[in-house]
Amino acid sequence: MEPQQILFLAILAVTLVLFVSEKLRVDLVAILAMLALALTGILNPREVLSGFSSEPAIIVAAVFVLSSGLTATGITDRIGHAIGKAAGGSEWRTIAVVMPATATLAAFSHHLMVTAMMLPILMRLAREQKLAASRLLMPMSLAASLGTTLTLISAPAFLLANDLLKRSGQEGLGLFAITPIGAALVLIGTAYMLLGRWLVPKRSGEASSESFMRLERYYTELVVDEDSPWIGRTHGAFRTHFDQRLQVVDWLRYGMRRRNQHVDSPLQRGDVLLVRASPDEIASIKDEPGLSLHAVVKYGEQPRDAEDRKTDLLGEEQLVQAVVAPNSEFVGRSVASIDFLHTLGVVVVGLWRKQGWLHGELSELVLEEGDLLVLWGRQQTFGKLAQHHGFLMLMPFEAQKRTRQRAPLALAIMVGAVVAAATGWLSPQIAFLTGAVAMVVTRCVGVERAYEEIDVRIFVMIAGVIPLGLAMEKTGTAAWFAGILSTHAQHWSALTLLLVMFTSAALLTQILSDAATTVLLTPIALAMATALGEPPTPFVMCIAMGAVASFLTPIGHHGNLLILNPGQYTFGDFLRVGVPLTMLIALTTAWMARWLWMGGPLLPFGAGN
Repeated sequence: MEPQQILFLAILAVTLVLFVSEKLRVDLVAILAMLALALTGILNPREVLSGFSSEPAIIVAAVFVLSSGLTATGITDRIGHAIGKAAGGSEWRTIAVVMPATATLAAFSHHLMVTAMMLPILMRLAREQKLAASRLLMPMSLAASLGTTLTLISAPAFLLANDLLKRSGQEGLGLFAITPIGAALVLIGTAYMLLGRWLVPKRSGEASSESFMRLERYYTELVVDEDSPWIGRTHGAFRTHFDQRLQVVDWLRYGMRRRNQHVDSPLQRGDVLLVRASPDEIASIKDEPGLSLHAVVKYGEQPRDAEDRKTDLLGEEQLVQAVVAPNSEFVGRSVASIDFLHTLGVVVVGLWRKQGWLHGELSELVLEEGDLLVLWGRQQTFGKLAQHHGFLMLMPFEAQKRTRQRAPLALAIMVGAVVAAATGWLSPQIAFLTGAVAMVVTRCVGVERAYEEIDVRIFVMIAGVIPLGLAMEKTGTAAWFAGILSTHAQHWSALTLLLVMFTSAALLTQILSDAATTVLLTPIALAMATALGEPPTPFVMCIAMGAVASFLTPIGHHGNLLILNPGQYTFGDFLRVGVPLTMLIALTTAWMARWLWMGGPLLPFGAGN
């Protein structure tokens, strides 16, 4: 072994220890590894920094922005609610509907975003249908991970594998080159969870908790504006249009509760609807044609003179939450009698109460200790209000505004980017980068939010681990490892070799990320395929699949960590379900890879090499 190889292995060993120990962030570890390779002279500066301009890093950043555009315009919410509605009330039907649908969503966005979106929907479904939450969350999380095997852009591991293939002189893969394998894995995973759902324990998780996700529903009032498109349309049409978004509790006209609230009763100008809505919906009402927050219209949007307009520059309008303190002067008084606008400079636009349903006009509600008020005002006002002894605390109103009127445009941009990349009209990195820019330029998503949605840690880690793969190949370390393996693998069948590749990645990805696993093992696979005279593509793809689609432990995938507490799972639950499933996935992946790229048989009776 040469000195440069020994030096590289020392750097690699320290990097792996830091990755596994998690004493430093993964992106910082990747940067330190880059610096070590540069300072030791193993790679030149251009090679060390090549990861930042690489195709995988650019595509990953662009996909984050595209996904945020779909979320900001409400497309993902609408799809998620449709999935929940189609799932019905039975366990098997829910699994049969949720798994393929979740996998399809994950094929074109980040699987963590899909898991986070589906989590509250399934928890609510489990609570309403009296189903065990644990029986629903694990299949959903597995489907989100399996969905990343459907397209080349859905997981960094496949982008890195394709990049390393092209760097080695091989022809790059198309966007849907791995789709046959991914489709087979999704079908097998769905069938496995349907037939083997008894392996998953029945636990209600947090679905039985009375307060779980209750803060997702606040009471607020909407008023029908002048010239609103809702004037003359029926109450039933309103409920249907805002199904799953708003829950109508009461209907007021001229300040009085309507006694006959039939579905065919028409709405009129000035009608007030008391609804329960999520924070996102409350923040988005301003852009809903013909509807406004009643309290803002009533108190907050009066004509201002020139002096008032100057004060606008002191702070932007925003929403803040405030908890009514114990023994507060507000307890036992109605919102109207307190006159928040003139006494405190804010307007009450929403209220959350732990128990009981609210009816009647919001301004007439009598406040209780612990009520959570949603206040509308200006930044400088809230700075003073934070010191008021009547409130226990002031908190940011966590909500993401939805620009639903731009939903068709956002969907068209996403489809256009995928088509441009799949047909080869544009290179993948340019196609998705163009789509990301189009999302921002057309205001489907704000530029600030677009930057916030890019996971910088993943971007930097991908850019940082690419030089490790280059160094492994440049120093000859990959060829050295491959030589040792090929000596023992001379008489192994192609299927066995591919299974070895998958298994190696499946075990290593339990302690490393899928990107790091792929970068470290791919140079070895390339060198071994060359030594054995085999095409390298199936070996590299089996490594990437093993890094992405192994479900041995909950720490192997971040999506599993999201459902760990809500589903009340244990480490053993994932082992019991994941080991047989990973074995099935390994065999299917190796078999399909041999058929796709090595001319092997597709049917079982052609099992020969």
